[in-house]
Amino acid sequence: MPPHMLDFPLLLSTLYERAVRIYPHQEVVSVNADGSLYRSTYGETDDRVRRLAGALDRLGIGRGEVVGTLAWNTHRHHEIYWATANTGRICHTVNLRLSADHIRYIIDHGRDRAVFISGDMVEAAERLAPDLPGVEYWIMLDGDPDATSLPGAVAYEDLISDPAYAGSWPELDERSPHMYCYTSGTTGNPKGVAYTQRSTYMHALSGIVFCPLAARDNIMPVVPMFHAAAWGHPFMAITAGCKITYPGHDLSAEGLVNLIEGERVTFSAGVPTVWLAVQHYLEAHPERDTSSIRSFMCGGSAVPRAMIDWYWRARGIRVIQGWGMTETNPVATFSMLRPEMEDWDWERQLDFIETAGLLIPGLRAKIVDDEGRELPQDGEAFGELLVQGPWVAAEYIRDPRTAETMVDGWLRTGDVCKITPEGYIRVTDRAKDVIKSGGEWISSIDLENLIMAHPKVAEAAVVGVEHSRWQERPIALVVPHPGGEVRDEELVDHLRGKVADWWLPDAYVAVSEIPKTSTGKFDKKVMRDRYGSFLSDRP
Repeated sequence: MPPHMLDFPLLLSTLYERAVRIYPHQEVVSVNADGSLYRSTYGETDDRVRRLAGALDRLGIGRGEVVGTLAWNTHRHHEIYWATANTGRICHTVNLRLSADHIRYIIDHGRDRAVFISGDMVEAAERLAPDLPGVEYWIMLDGDPDATSLPGAVAYEDLISDPAYAGSWPELDERSPHMYCYTSGTTGNPKGVAYTQRSTYMHALSGIVFCPLAARDNIMPVVPMFHAAAWGHPFMAITAGCKITYPGHDLSAEGLVNLIEGERVTFSAGVPTVWLAVQHYLEAHPERDTSSIRSFMCGGSAVPRAMIDWYWRARGIRVIQGWGMTETNPVATFSMLRPEMEDWDWERQLDFIETAGLLIPGLRAKIVDDEGRELPQDGEAFGELLVQGPWVAAEYIRDPRTAETMVDGWLRTGDVCKITPEGYIRVTDRAKDVIKSGGEWISSIDLENLIMAHPKVAEAAVVGVEHSRWQERPIALVVPHPGGEVRDEELVDHLRGKVADWWLPDAYVAVSEIPKTSTGKFDKKVMRDRYGSFLSDRP
């Protein structure tokens, strides 16, 4: 039987071309390295994207070959995203916050032929370059190529100075990769995931439908473009025709509020630590105008209920918690309310808004026990979350660890979750972080959220440490608000009655900061290493 519909490939260039044609005057704003603002349009950016595509031709970097980036969220990084995606090349975004050894491994493993680098990464690149003979060109997004020892150094603006790439974007295989993203590598070397034309196309469309975005919006991706493609927002923004505001390297609370106020940002995305800092800044500067922003996505680690509550009550901003992984391209859930919930009182709504949320259309999920048996989605049973769908990775790039994570068509997430009858996923812990005390489970995430609801607490992290009787017991690392302190008894009184008594941490440790990973998550491994014997001498 002949096909009833045209077998048309799902290519990112199709979404891009439509946006440039319909919204040529839509703005792209970016913060330069010196703090000044760069202002352009979709139409003007298209000329630069085409010039870069032509420059890659001249460098001899062909379809299917890889270029790396060590860069912040800027208009130039945006141009690299699209010049590679539209021509069948692969953009390999390297997390510049990783250790030198991991950066070296990632660039070598990705087989990058050229690397685009921000000026503040030049010294680090000079130390890495001798061990990366496969990198033929180091392309400086800012800075002077004559002032560096990097081989094949060239200035970005010089590279794209020749006439633009002409003609139509090539027709590609929709299953071909356009981006490599690597995990943060907290244990072992980072693992690489290839995002394909098809997977990102479908992820972008499903994302903007479920968490609506439109051409009237101004999106500010705070989550780095080297962290799982800024959670897909550069692709969603172009698909919807949004104005885009890139914050560059200044992710301070004041810098972000300046952009929200000055550029009238309507939607943003970032990790909880970013938005906690912005909250504290706004509490100290209530005169700042954030009226343009209606919501922001928050993810990467558990979002404190108290923070969600504050933004809504104090600023009328809805915090949308999201969950995902590098392996899910990356967003898999949004904490959107179902229609019948819109009339509920705020506290009842919060019970669902504080969860990881509902699956994005196109995905499936289940929870299983240690033997792999599927558990009921009743809001009580908890087990490891497994997901599958058209933008979920089926394998890692040249990595035997695929077999540990991708099983029978499902991705093992490593997150311990409950799923409510309404379909909301509640992450109770990472499998490696859940605390087992005397044979019973304690959720570190639930404890962290409750402790951070205390008015004197800025941040809190809970980890399980060795105990002679109970095997493991929780302790809490607590960062008080600047200039303040919080007594242990206050925290115990705050928690008592909200959790079972045996959940209460055995100790509260005041710290000036909590160790974090390169992506802004609490680094539980470092905490366990540092405090593992903290309770060893206690009864």
